[in-house]
Amino acid sequence: MNPETENTHLVLAAHGPDRPGLVERLSGRIAESGCNIDESRLAVLGRQCVLVFLLSGPWHALSKLEGQLSALGEQLGLALSYERTGKAERQDVAIPYTVELVTSDRSGIVRSLAAFFARQGINIEALQTSSYPAPHTGSPMLSVVMTVGIPARMHIATLRGDFLDYCDDLNLDATFEPLRG
Repeated sequence: MNPETENTHLVLAAHGPDRPGLVERLSGRIAESGCNIDESRLAVLGRQCVLVFLLSGPWHALSKLEGQLSALGEQLGLALSYERTGKAERQDVAIPYTVELVTSDRSGIVRSLAAFFARQGINIEALQTSSYPAPHTGSPMLSVVMTVGIPARMHIATLRGDFLDYCDDLNLDATFEPLRG
């Protein structure tokens, strides 16, 4: 392949105080450098905005952007980090499933949930948690939504049963369903 035309990839992570215009200014600089945003995630956590981008472009466009990131971070008041990467290639076929659960908020639930899937050899591909007061009682509650990649060789009915038993043992209200497009 010709390195002048070959697309390469860069993961760019940014965080700093949340305010209007951050995405526009950061994505504008990405576009101006000749790069494309292939994937992105944004979350506002507390007063901080966290952004993660998977960028692609010819090597020279990514190099141009890398050279501008330090000054851009200072200009936007963002901490930026970046790393060259390749596009993800699955080794095994995995079936995406969504796991949703609600429980009273207590320490260690996310770790325990992650450990359950790790023991099964299942990768967590996306994870979102939030805490909120329960209606009427105000008790602290935890909501977890995750996407996991179930290896195609795995017997899903057995896994679902094991997962629901695990949830019953910990008093977790959960669903385990195929990801809907």
